[in-house]
Amino acid sequence: MATWRCVKQCGACCYLDPSERPDLDEYLSPEELERYLSMVGEDGWCVNFDRATRECRIYEDRPRFCRVQVNVFQDLYGIEPEELNEFAIDCCREHIEDMYGERSLEMHRFDQAVGI
Repeated sequence: MATWRCVKQCGACCYLDPSERPDLDEYLSPEELERYLSMVGEDGWCVNFDRATRECRIYEDRPRFCRVQVNVFQDLYGIEPEELNEFAIDCCREHIEDMYGERSLEMHRFDQAVGI
């Protein structure tokens, strides 16, 4: 069985363009939405995403909406704990495909890491 994990130097989820996520206000509090929007750079990428290293500059202190954790996904998206693994894998694969392509090195690295 595949098991979700974050793959370093991917960053597909760091593309925050609100036009790609029109329902933000449905699951983020007004304060979280304000923080989210403050993190979006002119090019749609998170201002905390280091494009050279492809890593988050604030990873340890990233906001809750950037965390793949049982309580966060249950609270924000209504995902039950037993559904999180499959949901997170599907989300990552969708973001990676959108950003880098279905046959990209990033997709290959992710699939290998999670056991697909």
